[in-house]
Amino acid sequence: MLVKTFGSALFGIEAITITIEVNIDKGIQFFLVGLPDSAVKESQQRIEASLANKGFKYPRQKVVINMAPADIRKEGSSYDLPIAIGILAASGQVEAGLLDRYIIMGELSLDGGLKPIKGALPIAIKALQEGFTGMILPKENAQEAAVVSKLEVYGANDIKEVVDFLNGTNSLEREVVNAENNFLNSINHYEFDFSDVKGQENIKRALEIAAAGGHNAILIGPPGSGKTMLAKRLPTILPPLSLEEALETTKIHSVAGMLNRNTSLITVRPFRSPHHTISDAGLVGGGTYPQPGEISLAHHGVLFLDELPEFKRQVLEVMRQPMEDRIVTISRAKISVDFPANFMLIAAMNPCPCGYYNHPDMECVCSPGIVQKYLNKISGPLMDRIDLHVEVVPVPFKDLASKSTGENSEQIRQRVIRARKIQEQRFTEYATVFSNAQMSSKMLQKYCNINDAGRTLLKNAMERLSLSARAYDRILKVSRTIADLEESAEIRTEHLAEAINYRSLDRETWGT
Repeated sequence: MLVKTFGSALFGIEAITITIEVNIDKGIQFFLVGLPDSAVKESQQRIEASLANKGFKYPRQKVVINMAPADIRKEGSSYDLPIAIGILAASGQVEAGLLDRYIIMGELSLDGGLKPIKGALPIAIKALQEGFTGMILPKENAQEAAVVSKLEVYGANDIKEVVDFLNGTNSLEREVVNAENNFLNSINHYEFDFSDVKGQENIKRALEIAAAGGHNAILIGPPGSGKTMLAKRLPTILPPLSLEEALETTKIHSVAGMLNRNTSLITVRPFRSPHHTISDAGLVGGGTYPQPGEISLAHHGVLFLDELPEFKRQVLEVMRQPMEDRIVTISRAKISVDFPANFMLIAAMNPCPCGYYNHPDMECVCSPGIVQKYLNKISGPLMDRIDLHVEVVPVPFKDLASKSTGENSEQIRQRVIRARKIQEQRFTEYATVFSNAQMSSKMLQKYCNINDAGRTLLKNAMERLSLSARAYDRILKVSRTIADLEESAEIRTEHLAEAINYRSLDRETWGT
């Protein structure tokens, strides 16, 4: 008897429907075809044990299973459940009438229980697009898939519950999630707040500008000056995720298997902080079967690289193209996968190996030329993509001991949101530009006009501070953001002056 069940394969953050054809005939052999990997091939032993332990009979006949389309590689253990249901249906133990209405996914344990899978959300989205009525999957993934409200999602604890549901002898409770309400109730719930930071008003100002314009920034200062503390609070002043952004971010984390169990939607902007020993594949994504890297996990959020010069140069260089295109393409011999990578880069570093160059109290013990050599670990093209260079100095004792608190994140975020709305109106005609940091050279000429006084100031700064030519565009972009924060249509000289102040790490002026 021939029976068809339906599962799904993941490619990037999208899903492809897989038809699992099970045919039982005379004989004693087991065949599994359709380009399965080792985990899929091993499903026979898991299925046999789980069926036996739940009181079902495994057919002692010739079983042929084809996973179509046969030219797409099938990976992972999440096909256990649809294969097992197909075998039971082909052997007459499950009614086959409902099988064409549901996508079925799940890994089987030997006792028949269901273990969670990766990518439940993109699979559910694809199931709805292709006209399936619903989806049956492990209980732990039910809330995640139920975000797709028009799809009937049923979570099961073991294979017997699934069989009883398909046979009509027992029902499964449909998982219902009001994604919009959950989203609105959870946005802006952060553990950290800018009111926790004592002093450092100039650094807070710089991060506010970075958040308002989507600019990348680097914080440079001695150990213990608060660089990491400040960076961790940057997501709290970014505009809240839209529902569309939350869905896209959740899809990436779901595919990576990093979504918390019983979580339906990521509602706050992600903050990723990989260790400096990370590989290039770990940062941008990759592997034999491509998986998203840290830059994709930081999509619509913040990627924080602490101790930037300690990262391997090759690792940092592979970020250059994704930082510009906001997408990373992982190419292999037989497959090419795109992962979104629209993130803000915040880096932190010590000014020199000993950490005390330019320190107001401590003496730097590094020999001449070492400071410049340390900075040279970061390539010019990468530094070119960082708009704000911010020097962080230690907080004085009087500020640390003060009981007064500064602005909280909510107050700063409101100013950032107003600036972002101005930019949203400005770039209405551009489909892929949403913030000042994304402006092209042609757009700079249109939106960053400066008067004669500003032009003179910028010219003098370029000459006297030995600023590089690549700093020119960055200064204009940052000054445009500063003007937006003040709701000024024009870029004034004070906006330019502040933007010039954020170019302290240009090689000609630092470490000499």
